Amino acid sequence: MRGTLFSSFVLASMSFCLLGGGAALAQQPGGGQMPQSSPTRPGAAGNPNNPNNQMGQNPDAMTTTKVDDKKFVKDAAIGGMTEVELGKLATEKGSSDAVKQYGQKLVDDHTKSNDELKQIASAENVNIPSSLDSKHQSRIDKLSKLSGPSFDKAFLKDAVKDHEQDISEFQNEAQGGSDPNVKQFASKNLPVLQEHLTAAKDLSKTEKGSSTK
Repeated sequence: MRGTLFSSFVLASMSFCLLGGGAALAQQPGGGQMPQSSPTRPGAAGNPNNPNNQMGQNPDAMTTTKVDDKKFVKDAAIGGMTEVELGKLATEKGSSDAVKQYGQKLVDDHTKSNDELKQIASAENVNIPSSLDSKHQSRIDKLSKLSGPSFDKAFLKDAVKDHEQDISEFQNEAQGGSDPNVKQFASKNLPVLQEHLTAAKDLSKTEKGSSTK
């Protein structure tokens, strides 16, 4: 009788230990319990609230600003005419051969691109100005009053600022324009404008170094 009671007591104790151990195990990480899935983050893959449905993609970064093609054509036309006039001025009033040669390059490159733009404007029925407005003419008048190193410095400073702005506008058209012909024109002439900008910056450093000697 005692043996039977003792055996029952041992079995009951073992069962209690097993049950207790199983409960403790269930509370431990990885102890047979499935981990809860973390909530889907905005912008993560599979999230129906994410319009792009791509991992970590910012929808705003995918947006391309639309460009008014006709406005770009008109602005590029008057900007090109201004560059031609400024280039002519540099060939006449530049105090160094380098500035004169740079001015001639502006005349040659922008005359070529202006002719191409006129053909595009005609095909797209866009009226472009045939002469400079007062704003752009004032830049030429201001520089025409200078001479020698003073002209070179002011001319190159103007060239850097103007080409930086032009490059930004041409990049916007190349990326966000809707007219394929105008977009192609912008893409084709971007390297030319970037070359002009680099040359103007290099000349500015050279002229500045020469004036300090």
